Amino acid sequence: MSKQVQEAYICAATRLPIGKSGRGYYKNTRPDEMLARAIQAALAQVPGLDPKVIEDAIIGCSFPEGEQGMNIARVSAVLSGLPNTVGGVTVNRYCASGITALAMAADRIRIGESEVMIAGGVESMSMVPMGGNKPSLPPAIFERDENIGLAYGMGLTAEKVAAQWKVSREDQDAFALESHRRALAAIEAGHFKAEMTPFELIERTPNLADGSVNVKKRIVDIDEGPRKDTSAEGLAKLKPVFAAKGSVTAGNSSQTSDGAGALIVASEAAVKRFGLTPLARFVSFAVRGVPPEIMGIGPIEAIPAALKLAGITAADLDWVELNEAFAAQSLAVLNDLDSKGIVLDRSKVNPNGGAIAWATRWAPPAPSALLR
Repeated sequence: MSKQVQEAYICAATRLPIGKSGRGYYKNTRPDEMLARAIQAALAQVPGLDPKVIEDAIIGCSFPEGEQGMNIARVSAVLSGLPNTVGGVTVNRYCASGITALAMAADRIRIGESEVMIAGGVESMSMVPMGGNKPSLPPAIFERDENIGLAYGMGLTAEKVAAQWKVSREDQDAFALESHRRALAAIEAGHFKAEMTPFELIERTPNLADGSVNVKKRIVDIDEGPRKDTSAEGLAKLKPVFAAKGSVTAGNSSQTSDGAGALIVASEAAVKRFGLTPLARFVSFAVRGVPPEIMGIGPIEAIPAALKLAGITAADLDWVELNEAFAAQSLAVLNDLDSKGIVLDRSKVNPNGGAIAWATRWAPPAPSALLR
């Protein structure tokens, strides 16, 4: 029996301040606690919604193991206080995990099988290192040359992209500097106040003198990533870190960070029933694979596909969020799309800065999604 196609709307959205991995805000905070707080804050934005109508929580996580294993979606849903009737599923598409979770939640609603869903993402690179706790690649990767790219570190794939698309070191550094400039300007202007949920950090340390436990609390409400001391001169002095004669440096690459975010996605019927105010309508989503040795150019294929599904052109876009795994990767995508007549206005691409300033886990930025 076919289901009626209906619209899917984002009716609540929030995220925690982004922390630097290893030494930042959340170095001693479990990711399930972070995600639970994000879910609670998203629910607080829709006080008229009956949580019992929420069917599932679909959560993206690049490395769902260790402290963020054991189906962190379901664990966090329970910790957030949601009814036990709300399910949970964790999905992984590396740094496109969160947007894939949103697409899956929207699809459930669009085909008429759900009315309200939670979508989101969480990552703690402080507790789960890049590559996971026990990386293990299949030996078959090394038996055929065309598969070896699967074993490349992402920094090396960025070097290959820079070489193939002829992206200079100077252009990469300039792109990175602009990412920080835009991010700092956005923070100064208070652009993230509405989308960010402050988080209370609780630090406990033993008092060896009397055997008690010292408890220290503080609220964090600003992102740690953007650096005010970033300069063209400073970036130019950095050495390549992935290839001896390369151009990709720590300065023109994305950071590794910790964070969590949650969305409430609802059907039109649910919007009317509970008096919700949509923030955006989910329009289209597209995924395209590319050779693993140049994984960063995924958006070259995915963006045109998403535009076609939405029935619009690049000229219709007022705001574009493009992954900045590496400046080389972002510039290769933009320049290649330009050559194909799909011109993305640079002033509208990451206007508040991107992952080079903010945060990410280095991973394939393949899918694209359009919200209106």
